[in-house]
Amino acid sequence: MTWVTGQKLQNGKYIIQQVLGQGGFGITYRALQVNLNRSVVIKTPNEYLQHDPDYEKYIEKFIAEGQILAELSKDPHPHIVGVIELFQEGNTHCLVMEFIPGENLSQVIKRRGALPEAEIVNYILQIGEALIKVHEAGLVHRDAHPRNIMIRNNSKAVLIDFGIAKEIIFLSRTLTDRDANREFAPYEQISKGSRDPRVDIYCLAASLYYGVTGQYPTNSLARKVGTGRLIPPQKIISGISKELNQAILKGMALEAKDRPKLMQLWLEMLNYNYQIPNKKKKVSNVILNIVSLGKNIVNVIIKFINRDKNIVNVTIKIVNAGTNIVNAVLIRNTDKSKVVYPDRKPARTIPWVSLTILLLTYCIIGYSLTAVSAVAMAWAVAVAMTTAAAVDQDMTWAVVGAVTATVVGAVAMAVAATAGVAVFTLAVVVGGIAMSVAVPALAVKAIVGDKLEKSFSKFHAFLILTGTSNIGLGLGWIVKVIMSS
Repeated sequence: MTWVTGQKLQNGKYIIQQVLGQGGFGITYRALQVNLNRSVVIKTPNEYLQHDPDYEKYIEKFIAEGQILAELSKDPHPHIVGVIELFQEGNTHCLVMEFIPGENLSQVIKRRGALPEAEIVNYILQIGEALIKVHEAGLVHRDAHPRNIMIRNNSKAVLIDFGIAKEIIFLSRTLTDRDANREFAPYEQISKGSRDPRVDIYCLAASLYYGVTGQYPTNSLARKVGTGRLIPPQKIISGISKELNQAILKGMALEAKDRPKLMQLWLEMLNYNYQIPNKKKKVSNVILNIVSLGKNIVNVIIKFINRDKNIVNVTIKIVNAGTNIVNAVLIRNTDKSKVVYPDRKPARTIPWVSLTILLLTYCIIGYSLTAVSAVAMAWAVAVAMTTAAAVDQDMTWAVVGAVTATVVGAVAMAVAATAGVAVFTLAVVVGGIAMSVAVPALAVKAIVGDKLEKSFSKFHAFLILTGTSNIGLGLGWIVKVIMSS
């Protein structure tokens, strides 16, 4: 008998909320765990199977594997649903598991269609890691298809609904009953209830096929009897990489002996590093402090220069833009786990948008400093080259290099201030403006430099950065000269 909404179990410890699913083997419910005020999932065997001669064997397996899963949950895996407890309600055995909010992978694919290669592979690798732990515990999931892969709101995949005791073939059930997920199961599981770990490899590879193409793979039984053939995923989506195409076909080999023996071996075939450490780009608070210092210097400049307010206004806008760019750099360089291709050279790409921003930034700098003096323009060129070289290093050192270049320039002109206060004031102006504009330029360079080094060597990235910066300075100088003539 199916439990109804509001029904209490274990003396009110659990309250049934709704039926989540019902299949040939069992029923799953969503329930409220009252003492912790949280939702859980309760899985039970179908009562109508009690009349089957193999029912007792199924219950023994249900309990034994549930106990193993509960043991696994003592050392929780981030991609395996947690098992809370086993209990018996009347004559019904119950397995209580963690409730995972979100969509399952099948729902995601139906809503969005074929997923980007990097995204779906990332999900599959997470589930592959989970299955490695399952196999090490002596279990086989037998149901690692998209409907049993939940995607949390943080884009982490979780394996749910273990196909406990699926090797038991009930005499009272038809082949169709045993084959509810036939698109993803190998024929030896459908016909014989195999519990070989290579069943999970086939099922996960078939899930990857579905995710990357948006189409179900050919049924394995149809392939076995010769009435159908598996279309390579690359024939459906031409942009799929050769390595991924081969990994899917190998994992979905019709005969188990032709598949990799271990899940680890199949994951390696994907040519992705599936244990990616979080990487941090060190972005020091020195950047923000320098921006603030730059603003203060601009305020001093305003007091000394009233004859050309346009220069000051342009400089202030540049510094404000630099602050926004620096904030973008800080956000951009937060920890992210990325799927990478360690064994393949990526195609060379040029970040035209970022380079254009860099060019315009230095064009404004060149225009502003030309209005002050030729010396300021010379120091801007020095700053451009220094920051371009420093981008390859730690960000803190990049800032130090840029600031050093501007401060040295300002001090040198101050020492040479033999003509009185006017030249000293000019030294402060030049140093202040150069320091202020160096920071936003540095931030833009950091963004562009990171993109360039994905396709070019550090030396070539330096040449591109330096060339773009100085072309921008030159264009700014030309514009100012033309407008002044």
